[in-house]
Amino acid sequence: MSRFPAWIRIKVPFSKELKMVEHLLSEYRLHTVCEEAKCPNRVECFSRGTATFMILGDICTRNCRFCAVKKGRPLPVDEGEPERVAEVVKILGLRYVVVTSVTRDDLPDGGALQFARVIEEVRKIAPDVKIEVLIPDFAGNLDALKVVIDADPFVINHNVETVPRLYPNVRPMADYLRSLDVLRNVKKYAPDILTKSGVMVGLGERFDEVISVMKDLREVDCDMLTVGQYLKPTFYALDVVEFVHPEVFEEYRRRGEEMGFKKVFSAPLVRSSYRAEESIELV
Repeated sequence: MSRFPAWIRIKVPFSKELKMVEHLLSEYRLHTVCEEAKCPNRVECFSRGTATFMILGDICTRNCRFCAVKKGRPLPVDEGEPERVAEVVKILGLRYVVVTSVTRDDLPDGGALQFARVIEEVRKIAPDVKIEVLIPDFAGNLDALKVVIDADPFVINHNVETVPRLYPNVRPMADYLRSLDVLRNVKKYAPDILTKSGVMVGLGERFDEVISVMKDLREVDCDMLTVGQYLKPTFYALDVVEFVHPEVFEEYRRRGEEMGFKKVFSAPLVRSSYRAEESIELV
């Protein structure tokens, strides 16, 4: 399936803000998940002067079949990266920052310390900025997760991505229950930190399976949910099985709000960090 329906056509405006952000990221040798994962909203976000920083390099140790990020053997951890992220945050005058990473199974802590250092450096230079982190599962390492929790970000986001039945094909090196445990443990050790997760649809899941995932997320007290259409980012990625109609996304939003999520973003072009700054409204 390749032809996009009308409801997911993407307009690509030109703006001086877009070029400025791209130049700044290049100058400071920083990556964004917006570019690396070919997010369909990257033009919109860059044009607003916002970006989701991707730390720990641009090479992932896992082989998820939905993702455009490069796979292979990562480079050593860049010790100067946290300071450079903080400098760019200050230059852009951001009030809300999202920080994610590639998965680094090659590191004993999965990169948790680098997340904590970025949070620390951003707070030094911009103490009023709210920080959301979109973290990997750290291979189930609870001590690593606690390093991030202790850094006290505003939001901890960890995506379950799809329904359990599809994990062997979509996320062969991940584990659904382990991902739920990440969110469960955040609330166990830091109840005041907001938690968030995301699901892609259009990979062959059934409606009832998505509803079941949403219920599982509420069982671990997940506060926020994003639901978006999977779009094939590269030739080698999984094919789109279905373009889900906007009415179905609206039903996911309605059901999610009924379940008690504090915020549900559900629409074809929604992604994990889409309008993330609206989390501030929840406190």
